[in-house]
Amino acid sequence: MAKTNRDKKKKGSKLIAIAGNPNTGKSTLFNGLTGVEQEIGNWPGVTVEKKSGSFDCKGKRIQVVDLPGTYSLTAFSADELVARNFIVEEKPDVVVNIVDASNLERNLYLTTQLKEMHANLVIALNMMDVAERRGFTIDTEKLSEILDAPVVPMIASKGKGFRELRKAILNECKSHAHPLLKVDYGRDLEAKIKELEDHISAHASPLAEKYGARWLAVKLLENDKEIIRAIKKQDTDIYDKSLKNFMEKAEQIFGDSLDLHIADRRYGFANGIVRKVVSVRSTARRRRSDRLDQVLTNAYLGIPLFLLIMFMTYQLVFIGGAPIVAIVEGLLGVIASQAESFLLAINAPSWASGLILSALIEGVGNVLVFLPNIMLLFAAIAFLEDSGYMARAAFVMDRVMAKMGLHGKAFISLVIGLGCNVPGVMAARTIKEDSDRMVAVLINSLVPCSARMEVFIFLAGAFFAPQVAGWVVFSMLLMSFVLVFVIGKLFRKFLFPGEAAPLVIELPPYKLPTLKGLAIHTWNRTKAFVEKAGTFIFIVAILIWFLASYPSGVEYGGAESYIGLLGHAFEPLMAPLGFDWKATVALIFGFLAKEVVIAAFGVLYGVGEEATLQAAMAQVWTPLQAYAFMVFTLLYVPCFATVAVIKQETNSWKWTLFAVGYLLVLAWLAAYAVILVGSFLGYA
Repeated sequence: MAKTNRDKKKKGSKLIAIAGNPNTGKSTLFNGLTGVEQEIGNWPGVTVEKKSGSFDCKGKRIQVVDLPGTYSLTAFSADELVARNFIVEEKPDVVVNIVDASNLERNLYLTTQLKEMHANLVIALNMMDVAERRGFTIDTEKLSEILDAPVVPMIASKGKGFRELRKAILNECKSHAHPLLKVDYGRDLEAKIKELEDHISAHASPLAEKYGARWLAVKLLENDKEIIRAIKKQDTDIYDKSLKNFMEKAEQIFGDSLDLHIADRRYGFANGIVRKVVSVRSTARRRRSDRLDQVLTNAYLGIPLFLLIMFMTYQLVFIGGAPIVAIVEGLLGVIASQAESFLLAINAPSWASGLILSALIEGVGNVLVFLPNIMLLFAAIAFLEDSGYMARAAFVMDRVMAKMGLHGKAFISLVIGLGCNVPGVMAARTIKEDSDRMVAVLINSLVPCSARMEVFIFLAGAFFAPQVAGWVVFSMLLMSFVLVFVIGKLFRKFLFPGEAAPLVIELPPYKLPTLKGLAIHTWNRTKAFVEKAGTFIFIVAILIWFLASYPSGVEYGGAESYIGLLGHAFEPLMAPLGFDWKATVALIFGFLAKEVVIAAFGVLYGVGEEATLQAAMAQVWTPLQAYAFMVFTLLYVPCFATVAVIKQETNSWKWTLFAVGYLLVLAWLAAYAVILVGSFLGYA
């Protein structure tokens, strides 16, 4: 990360960081400042998303880093550690602390910690409209005076306040450092803090210069493992027996652990600020959000409504996307026809024609034809997240998760898995208990990612009427939820026994997402999907084409080709499920990426247009076989990238191989059960 600062100074630009609680509008603020000029990846060494961008203001280039949303900087989780380390290591010119004006006291806890770290703050006081509706009036000038930092009132969702924020950022970049904010931790602790300050300054001066002696002293009393480890490298005597004895005695006096006592003092400080700057007008009218919560989080209605909302989402994806898919398919058909004519005109070699038409146009084209469906899915998920509903869904589902012995945060990682299982598995890192986290990691692959959804949409459209296809796809989601709970319960009982920790989650205010915010979220996710289709899937399609074309002289994709030999080798294992060798090959290559399943069918059947490919498969398969294939695709081994992340998150080959093994067995048994039940009911 040191490179960031060197680059910043070399280019003469300014570096700012955005910090704040989750659900305060951080993404909206970041998008409003940077637009679509963003880079998304992971922070070095950890599986936490990193977003960066830039904007110009009065001739100055401002580089922006969006830190993970956190409620504190105590470094209990990877998100908190990343945010804290960036501020103390990189020392950005300005930290823009976005604060929810309607929940000021809770948000000022993080602000207090940032001020204690001597960060150069600009307060983006967001959601002023929500605060007004709730009857709060905030004296922003008084707040700015107390915090010794500029305060900019904003309604980021409506684009209000951005010009003033950019101006405040630029002004603060030019200003000198502000005095250090000191929270009064009480007579007993303050005396010890001063003693530790002096000791750190004398024996660990490099750390004192870098972090500040007082901040380090408070962190020692909070029993911060990262800081203790860093100080011990320079001063092995500081965390001695006398300090431990003091902490034990202090905890007896306060009746609680020191870190909780320190947190209480910070909240007391924040409460004191709120009392000085906020006035509340009384109102007898119940807030609209409360009325909505009475319905959406109702103990009896919450889960049925969630399922209804998800069903409507998939209906939108399937039915709403159908006309656009037809247009895209038509364009790809024209491209294929023109390409074939061009290759004939230039008398291109047969291998080159096969490579371009089969691997590029048929393989990748059959994936991209469903891009409208995927975009609609991403847009729907973004809408549910930005509107504040997804947090309610986690709250509602926590009741069910708890009955199954699962942690409530596991549901959040499962929802993220609807987009892609890779970040879904990564999201389990926010669960502190190892047993809860392991269960969340192992069951995440049971959730149908967007790539598997594409396979479902393709097969449902081929074998079922349009009015039924949506139900068929939705049944995959229901089956996923049932298996998540059943398998999770079994894992919790036999592999990771114990009680799951309770879920504590904030319910953000409801808001109507902005078109710009939805567009940016949808674009970023779709862009990543297209890049994957344009690179990795193309490479796999070339591999499939090669295996189907060689050895020389064999029938394309025939039994004597390499791919035919591979498929026939595994066909006996899959024959009880009704899968021929072509389906078997598609599943094998689906391990590399689930999108490749459709590309493989396109290459194996030698068809480039979606409708033609569906018709060709409908002559070979029955609807029952198609449904069994969908079930197998839902459950069998996740893609290679997900397996790699499972290994990274569990740090264990044993659990990684277990995840692969149990999913393969479960997929085979579930698909076989579908064939048996379907045959018994006369659907064979």
